[in-house]
Amino acid sequence: MVDTAKQIAYWRDGAEEALGAARDLAEKHRWGFCLFLAHLALEKLLKAHVCKQMQDLAPRTHNLLYLARLADLSLTPEQENTLADMNGFCREGRYPDEEARPLSAATAGRHLPRVEELHEWLLQTL
Repeated sequence: MVDTAKQIAYWRDGAEEALGAARDLAEKHRWGFCLFLAHLALEKLLKAHVCKQMQDLAPRTHNLLYLARLADLSLTPEQENTLADMNGFCREGRYPDEEARPLSAATAGRHLPRVEELHEWLLQTL
């Protein structure tokens, strides 16, 4: 039997660590890994929600929208857009791609505040 409370704590704590590391990397202008870890922070919080909803282990996927659907979250269109946008940074961090977009302070500046806001909401609703 799965210890759901333990799983939720694991994912929540990992999300906090990932977001903290993303902030540290932003200060060092390491945009690719910054946004990769911002994605990871959302992924981990969504997996905590999935565990809570399903009372089981979260699936091994990086797709934020899929995890949000499994968690049965009522997202605003803006939150859905944030998840959709952040999905791209998961791939860029893991798999080389000829069409990888250049990352910059402007890119991070557009995405990080949205991640921070969604991260806080996901924590509050957990």
